[in-house]
Amino acid sequence: MQRPLSVARLATPMRAWAGRLVFGLLIATALTLMLLAKADVAVIERARSEIDDAIAPLLEALSQPVATVNGIIDYAEEMAALRARNAALKTENERLRNWQARAMELQAENSRLGALLNFVPDPDARSVTARIVGDQGGAFARSLLTNAGSVQGVGRGQAAMTGQGLAGRVVGTGERSARVLLLTDINSRIPVLVGDRRHRAVLAGDNSPNPHLLYLDPHVAIAVGDYVVTSGVGGVFPSGLPIGRVTGVKRSHPTVRPFVDWDRLEILRLIDYGRVRDSDPAPQ
Repeated sequence: MQRPLSVARLATPMRAWAGRLVFGLLIATALTLMLLAKADVAVIERARSEIDDAIAPLLEALSQPVATVNGIIDYAEEMAALRARNAALKTENERLRNWQARAMELQAENSRLGALLNFVPDPDARSVTARIVGDQGGAFARSLLTNAGSVQGVGRGQAAMTGQGLAGRVVGTGERSARVLLLTDINSRIPVLVGDRRHRAVLAGDNSPNPHLLYLDPHVAIAVGDYVVTSGVGGVFPSGLPIGRVTGVKRSHPTVRPFVDWDRLEILRLIDYGRVRDSDPAPQ
């Protein structure tokens, strides 16, 4: 019974010393904290700077992917804006090209219409300006279709003129269209005068660009460059309409090059001299 009592007596002082030790540690910790709070601010700032220097490279390495992603996003947005602007510029450029083409077309048409005004018909004649809408050119025909007809006053036998000279004559009309037989057609026969001496002949088409002269007196002398005009014989055309010039005299039928440029024929002036009525038969 005495032994357990002696152990309890020994434990009591040890428990008291342990309590005192813990109390002392708490006081020491409090004093240390108070001293640290009153420590030099420069020391704390130096320590913070050293920590910042140590952390900065790590933060920079971590920020690189973010900057790269932001750069890619900005680049993509800039490229999208450039594409949109490029598309708008292409549309504007195409619109300006269309306007330019239209302006050039109007300028060319104005030049052609101005060329038509170079020819002055008889005061009593009336005319209709018509655009060529069809070309029935081929090995066996040389005729054109225009967009003016009887409604506009076009009738059979009327002269088809350009600013350079006679191109042919109207051989058929509809209400809003007319068929023009060119003077190069194999069916075309036009009484003409050749040269300064006014030699009579007939200009005959042969489906080539250069018609030839028929029924020319073999005793007359003509030369390359002689002027060819209508004679007025037959009552279809008046006298003096320009046709072309003689280009060849070496064969039996001299050739004539018309003043009309067949490759640029787009507009005709259909002139009514009042010589052929709609009821008259088509001239041959």
